[in-house]
Amino acid sequence: MQAIKLAQNNLQIQKAHPIPQPEAGEALIKVTVAGICATDLEMIKGYKSGFQGILGHEFVGVVEQAPDSAWLGKRVVGSINIGCNNCATCRQQGAEHCPNRRVLGIHNKDGAFADYLTLPQSNLFVVPDDVADETAVFTEPLAAALRIREQIRLIPGSKTAVLGPGRLGILVGQVLALDGTDVIMIGRSRRSLALPQKLGLATSLTEEFAENSFDTVVETTGNEAGFALALKLIRPLGTLVLKSTFAGQSNLDLTKLVVAEINVVGSRCGPFAPALTLLQRHAVDVTSLIDGEYNFSHAIQAFTHASQHGVRKILLRP
Repeated sequence: MQAIKLAQNNLQIQKAHPIPQPEAGEALIKVTVAGICATDLEMIKGYKSGFQGILGHEFVGVVEQAPDSAWLGKRVVGSINIGCNNCATCRQQGAEHCPNRRVLGIHNKDGAFADYLTLPQSNLFVVPDDVADETAVFTEPLAAALRIREQIRLIPGSKTAVLGPGRLGILVGQVLALDGTDVIMIGRSRRSLALPQKLGLATSLTEEFAENSFDTVVETTGNEAGFALALKLIRPLGTLVLKSTFAGQSNLDLTKLVVAEINVVGSRCGPFAPALTLLQRHAVDVTSLIDGEYNFSHAIQAFTHASQHGVRKILLRP
């Protein structure tokens, strides 16, 4: 099969990679579309530098083999964390924080940038017939946006800022605005704010707010400057939600976290079933984020495009 492999921080397009063999409890899935996300780009720069394998964790595919024959032929997406199912964390909290977990395309598990992938059958979710592949491929990042609503309570009338109107930031902004929360998307240029404005979100430039302006700040920029701005904008006793992973080292002064007693929330993976429901109801616009499509044989060009400033979602197809 074709596969896009990360080796020594370089991408390799392999045209004769072995098709993976499902382990016990796993399904074999033929990939129909996959999405490049910021984590994939950061991994090439050195984030999770120990990973050597096939990248990709946002996908839609069709089940070709499964322990339960009822799954055969189903169009699916899949949650990306694979726990050991034996430890107390798995039993009590789930696979997301299992100390022995594998993560699709990120840690000890080949991912979705290939003709085929394997995942535990228990990780799979059926895509509704009326949800197109180009929409369903956003299930994983939309679930990550929904995770914020599981972790914090936004008080009516409070002010929330989402920093970074990019791939994830716009999904976060739409999710947080669903119940009428006062959400402002903050970006560095008018051009970057054009799409969130089109989607009906309030927007502002980074320099238009004074220090301590927001009760809640969600940081999605994936860079040190975004984190510094988040620290500036959050008020004392406010909540700072961090959604970014990046390969660089930070030299920020974190004194304000202590002095202002900021509540810091790390936020990662979220619930797939509610994400699919929102997509089926067209409650969140995702297809406006698509800036290009490539097949696997043009993966290098796809990643170059995805890494350009202002580019949002790039899709890959076998």
